[in-house]
Amino acid sequence: MKRRNVMRAAVAGAGSVALGFTMTRPSFAYPALPGTSPYGALQAADARGIQLPAGFTSRIVARSSQTVSGTSYTWHSAPDGGACFADGNGWIYVSNSEVSSGGGVGALRFDAAGNVVDAYRTLNGTRTNCAGGATPWNTWLSCEEVDRGYVYETDPWGDDAAVRRDAMGRFKHEAAAADADHGVVYLTEDVTDGAFYRFRPTTWGDLATGTLQVLTQTGSTLAWATVPDPDGSPTATRNQVANTKRFNGGEGCYYTDGICFFTTKGDNKVWAYDADANTLATVYDDNVSGAPLSGVDNITGATGSGDLFVAEDGGNMEICVITPDDIVAPFLRITGQSGSEITGPAFNPAGNRLYFSSQRGTSGSSSGGITYEVTGPFRSL
Repeated sequence: MKRRNVMRAAVAGAGSVALGFTMTRPSFAYPALPGTSPYGALQAADARGIQLPAGFTSRIVARSSQTVSGTSYTWHSAPDGGACFADGNGWIYVSNSEVSSGGGVGALRFDAAGNVVDAYRTLNGTRTNCAGGATPWNTWLSCEEVDRGYVYETDPWGDDAAVRRDAMGRFKHEAAAADADHGVVYLTEDVTDGAFYRFRPTTWGDLATGTLQVLTQTGSTLAWATVPDPDGSPTATRNQVANTKRFNGGEGCYYTDGICFFTTKGDNKVWAYDADANTLATVYDDNVSGAPLSGVDNITGATGSGDLFVAEDGGNMEICVITPDDIVAPFLRITGQSGSEITGPAFNPAGNRLYFSSQRGTSGSSSGGITYEVTGPFRSL
């Protein structure tokens, strides 16, 4: 991939690469508890049925089964995981399609003013592409959420063909998060007795070969063990290593500043794996009175502030914010779409626009997905 090759030369010897923004979390008094949002109360729903804090606005940038305005591309069904990539003065938002046949990835290209100037396909012929993750060398990892599914590395510009990355293991993939500080990619698994993985490429920046490992726990001690057979046949990858640490329905995954944050929907938790200390903490658990966040799913971070944004699959159809001082509160709510889920939250490189989708929209059908943009005064500390 042309852009990937350029980036690889820059990152191969680097210890840390920024993915468009930085963030810090000055406190770690987990778990987060319900409190007042730093953005204030949600206002009445706007014309698109979205409740937002004062000062924020929404718009629709694409609808499933409809041609993206100003292009010839029909936006895909069931939009799911997504990410943004800098493109000169503009940016690209990539989005998975979580359908069982012909899933793949689509992309929206924006100019510096935020206008959609192009839309196109970057991956075809795959199955149930759920979440994934961006790499520091400007590719998108699209994950198949099926038994013995694959990870595909795709070019957000659509110039180069996607590549299947067999060495990253075959299991029910959900999300991925690249950790340039430690030279690994973390992977979540969406089953009730799932595992938490990391893939260590032979050469950082090249995912063709490497070692798949799984997190284990013996007593209170965490360790990483190599998965003997990443192909997962006949024994599933999660069942090949003794003392594998189990997670109930792994979902979103996001790395920053030495910590990989990931979510588990089966028990409504947000976790923090500290790669330097090799420790695991519970960032959020919904077993407290008044907990606003349930059906935890995709997760991302905001520019500079240390805020985490977590999307709901169900619940009140909200994206909730978890602040560095461990407050959790609704940031936005989609009304009139109880048969859907929120997917693919991602900030543009400047951090002043948030993209996400309602996977099934008002119709409750995969063909009714809606992709939104929210603009406003996102904070920085």
